[in-house]
Amino acid sequence: MTRAVAWDVDGTLVDSEQLHHLALMTVSARYGLPIPADDTRFIGVSMDQVWSRLQPHYPAGLQESAWQQAITEVYLARASELRAFPGALAAMAAVQRAGIRQCCVSNSARAIVAVNLAAIGALSFLEFAISRDDVARGKPDPAPYQEACRRLQLPAADVLVVEDSDTGLASARAAGCPVLRFGADLAGYERVLTVIGGHGA
Repeated sequence: MTRAVAWDVDGTLVDSEQLHHLALMTVSARYGLPIPADDTRFIGVSMDQVWSRLQPHYPAGLQESAWQQAITEVYLARASELRAFPGALAAMAAVQRAGIRQCCVSNSARAIVAVNLAAIGALSFLEFAISRDDVARGKPDPAPYQEACRRLQLPAADVLVVEDSDTGLASARAAGCPVLRFGADLAGYERVLTVIGGHGA
């Protein structure tokens, strides 16, 4: 029985993956590391894991904290460009009308999660949002979704997760949650409403 929906944010509710990648490209270029615009290796990946992969290619002495801060600054400076995916807010409203609780679980930093949800007007639908700052390990580790279930005080089987990336899917499944994969060619918001029995609510 679905008693709550845990939404991923980037690429699921907010059309933000391009901006995330642009911020990574911009900052990496400052340090002499070109990253192609079509590089998809980092979709859904937490920034500490991105750093682990790229750090050997940056100049010696560059600190992760300074790198992450620079990326966050580029992202936040262009937050006005963020948009919800068509149908996202309508789906969240329908879930709310159906009496199903909602939260968000993201691999992004707290500041980015906050600006994402505020930019699209999603905060009023949510009990809370979990960011990478709230857990010891990010997705694909189960910790983010385990923390969501703990805060909801619900068993994982009752928390439906909506994700767009392999990283997020692995996290949710490892936590024991049922999962729907969101994407243009996969399950859309109408599938979420069908699963919770809230279509037309």
